[in-house]
Amino acid sequence: MTINAISVSAGKALAVLRDGWAMQRDAGQRFSWMLHGRPGVGKTQIAEALARHIGGRLYDVRLTQIDTADLRGLPYYDHETRRTQWYRPEDLPDDDAPAVLFLDEITAASPLLQPTVYGLLQERRVGLHGIPDQVMILAAGNTVEDGAVAYEMGTALSDRLIHMVVQAEAEDWLQHVAVARGLHPTVIGFIKSRPDMLETLEASLRAEHMIAATPRSWERVSHIMTYVSDRETRMVMIAGTIGTAVAADFLRAAEDIEATVNVEKLVKTARSKRARLYPESLHGLNALTYGLVGYLTPKTLDPVVDCVLDIAELQSLKPKAKKLEALPLRELATAGFEMVIDKALREGMAERLIAHPAYVAHQSRRAAQGLT
Repeated sequence: MTINAISVSAGKALAVLRDGWAMQRDAGQRFSWMLHGRPGVGKTQIAEALARHIGGRLYDVRLTQIDTADLRGLPYYDHETRRTQWYRPEDLPDDDAPAVLFLDEITAASPLLQPTVYGLLQERRVGLHGIPDQVMILAAGNTVEDGAVAYEMGTALSDRLIHMVVQAEAEDWLQHVAVARGLHPTVIGFIKSRPDMLETLEASLRAEHMIAATPRSWERVSHIMTYVSDRETRMVMIAGTIGTAVAADFLRAAEDIEATVNVEKLVKTARSKRARLYPESLHGLNALTYGLVGYLTPKTLDPVVDCVLDIAELQSLKPKAKKLEALPLRELATAGFEMVIDKALREGMAERLIAHPAYVAHQSRRAAQGLT
């Protein structure tokens, strides 16, 4: 059955859910939400980020690992009232604090569990156990077409939810996940240059390959690159994470990036002596740009801004580097500076930033183009 909902990036899905939370908190409109998406696309990270946004606890309930009794609780006999009562399960929130109840793997749950889930999504209760008003209910699951264990979602269940289809989108992932989590520069640089490699599940299914690259698997690759230095060991681990073909392409680029990118050294070197430290490949410059954004703090703001903007001038700074002639240096510098501005404004560095001559000049150019 086709999911006739809008496909969005993980960042956009989170933005929609934030607005949904505001609607629930301010207007009392308590809907339940559903994230469809391929394995590893970032559905769990969205739930975690939503819980952080609302300042509450995440109740992560994996529906493939429980049965009806786990949701409804265990019965006991109350001798005083001569009635059967039910102990409330610990997986259900029971106070007025903000929280996210995340019902993961809902499309893979046993059909026997679904009637219990219906009441949770629509009436916000299981038996006598009600869900407090400050709890946002979010479900997630894969589809049959994803090659995952899944059942078709029936209309009785789908009608109880607001649906979104989450898709991997490279720019969104780089900005909202890779930089925020401090992923290894080789991963960031490679995906920036090869956005088609962020998620290869469809191609792997067509080729009948078990292993595919996903946003989740690239985070594992980042850890391998950070903690494993032996080349052969890296190849075994990374091929087992994203597949041999993607791993071979990645490791070729990673060797170039590791040999030429050192963000900390660049920032700490005097500006007049930095030119020799800049990489001369697109992989390397992409990795460097995102690495500089990740390195941005109130103490490093000035040198980071200078390093990013100097990318535009690399041809004149390194006149013998012929490879640079074919690279979009000004576009890289502009995109990097936009990311620096975004991070600085989000993380309380606005006062320092707006006083920087480069920011003043940037805003003047935007004003001249009618963009402000």
